[in-house]
Amino acid sequence: MVAVDTNLLIYAYRSDAQFHAAATAALESLAAGTAAWAIPWPCVHEFMAVVTHPRIFKTPTPVAHALEHLRALDALTNLAFIGEGEGYLARLATLMESSQARAGAVHDARIAAICLHHGVAELWSADRDFSRFPALRTRNPLTS
Repeated sequence: MVAVDTNLLIYAYRSDAQFHAAATAALESLAAGTAAWAIPWPCVHEFMAVVTHPRIFKTPTPVAHALEHLRALDALTNLAFIGEGEGYLARLATLMESSQARAGAVHDARIAAICLHHGVAELWSADRDFSRFPALRTRNPLTS
């Protein structure tokens, strides 16, 4: 299963984003396929925080529009939203100890731990910070 990071969600959603076309193509390939794919819940929350932020976008997305987009994603039969579950703390602890994740890296460790906890084979992200978690394979679909 492939999981998608926040940055790809934002780029695909915001037509004014630099990588809009490439991110849209990447997500459309997942949505049109039959293979299961996932979005970690922390990425959903971060998506909402970023697209509605008036200091990030000159014209921020209205909350209702962003929620409408998430509801459309939720209607896809091959997409699952994934989060913490039984045994998650052990996975998070292992990742944080092995990577020495601190401060802002804790958020990335949380996403990586959720992905590994749910058997995600690959995280699609434009964020190189996930390289600190070698147990989770990552790929930037915007460059390949």
